[in-house]
Amino acid sequence: MTDIATIAARLDAAARDAQAIPQITGQEGELALSDAYDIQRVVIDHRLARGATLVGVKMGFTSEAKMAQMGLKDQIWGRLTSDMVVANGGVVDRARFIHPRVEPEVAVRLKAPLTGEITREEAFAAIDAVAPALEIIDSRYENFRFALGDVVADNASSSAFVVGAWLPADTDVADVPMVMSVDGAVAETGTSAAILGDPICSLVAAARLAGAAGLTLQPGWTVMLGGATAAAAIGSARAVSLDAGPLGQVGFTIVGGAT
Repeated sequence: MTDIATIAARLDAAARDAQAIPQITGQEGELALSDAYDIQRVVIDHRLARGATLVGVKMGFTSEAKMAQMGLKDQIWGRLTSDMVVANGGVVDRARFIHPRVEPEVAVRLKAPLTGEITREEAFAAIDAVAPALEIIDSRYENFRFALGDVVADNASSSAFVVGAWLPADTDVADVPMVMSVDGAVAETGTSAAILGDPICSLVAAARLAGAAGLTLQPGWTVMLGGATAAAAIGSARAVSLDAGPLGQVGFTIVGGAT
């Protein structure tokens, strides 16, 4: 029987101390997806107990190629908390991460609750605003290696996120060009069409998956809809920026020594 509380405490400590731990799979046997989501919830409960608040959710494995690579037929999701928020143009301390990577995304802010099986039209109607965004992912496992249950338990590797200026809800996000640069050099290029072919479809999936766990997406929450390109390692970089064409720009600066 999986020891949900012990594994969650181990992952919470790894994130707080920025110290990698061995992946769970292999130590505890294969981790069932239901147990993995229970662990994720308890990890986040630790943060909430320290004063953080729940501010949204993030989607993972929204690329068809990534799903095929992992042998999956569905996306995964994680929770966003207030202590993960980085202001656009803000500064983050490298010391809070283990081996951070960054990926370009589209974010939406909700004006109405969403949960369960919904249509694209219902998802679109619940959007208050859209924005370009960057997500810092930082697996708490050694060498960034994990199985599916491991990454789900680890809050889908989410560590921090940066959202650009909010734009009207009817702004087209279906095929936005994305150019992500690290220290001024282009690191990744792509388009938002890589997010399930249409980023709004990722919001539909978020409502379904979170709803299955008993969670309703709330007005005011941010939903990170998934990476538009592969993630780029931050390494010793000092600045990351995203030019999302008509959606605008977003970026942050890193201080502290290299990990």
